Amino acid sequence: MGILDRFEKGVESVTNRAMTRFSDDVEPIEIASKLRETMDKRAASFARDRSVVPNVFRIHLAPSDIARIEAWGKDEMIRQMEEVASVHAAEQGYSFVGPIEVSFINDPALTAPAIEIDSSTRRGAAAPAAAASATPSHPILDIDGQRYLLTGPVTVIGRGSDADIIVDDSGVSRRHLEIRLTQGHTIASDMGSTNGTFVEGHRVDAATLLDGNTLTIGRTKIMFWDGSQDSGANG
Repeated sequence: MGILDRFEKGVESVTNRAMTRFSDDVEPIEIASKLRETMDKRAASFARDRSVVPNVFRIHLAPSDIARIEAWGKDEMIRQMEEVASVHAAEQGYSFVGPIEVSFINDPALTAPAIEIDSSTRRGAAAPAAAASATPSHPILDIDGQRYLLTGPVTVIGRGSDADIIVDDSGVSRRHLEIRLTQGHTIASDMGSTNGTFVEGHRVDAATLLDGNTLTIGRTKIMFWDGSQDSGANG
């Protein structure tokens, strides 16, 4: 898994790592372990088979460890920790109510290799689907294999940084497509994009989506699931 493999190859557990290392520097596998532990402690059951966990994590480290994070590549470390959270949620059956956000905080009050994590829940328009099932009130979009649970009434998809779901596709406009949930229906509307929005191969300005529909924006394929046809996005 990228950085975790690169720095922790062959390490079987945090305990073994702590026993065999000779420095007081924090290691990526220890941050990942603390992140998973935080999620487990903060999991809140909302239904028999659904637990919601925080989606915002502020990881406090000593200044020397922040310097190591910067040397490894801060953006890549953030991406790796977001992936750790997403994979752990899928394995444990946890759900998010918004996008996963990880940040590293320089905390002079800490001494290496101490790790402290503040976590919170921040609702957003879309969240990693993890183990959640699609329902008419919370459909799932599969965008080139990445699944998103629609948790807000309006979700904007596009290439721009202000979109709720960002698509890395030069054929997609900055704010390309709006997905609106209303009274049990899901409406897809083109937002005046350059290359248009297609549903089942037909260019549309707006369309009511049905379970299993395929949308295309630029070169990107989007599958829509709302669970009404017992689709593969359930369970």
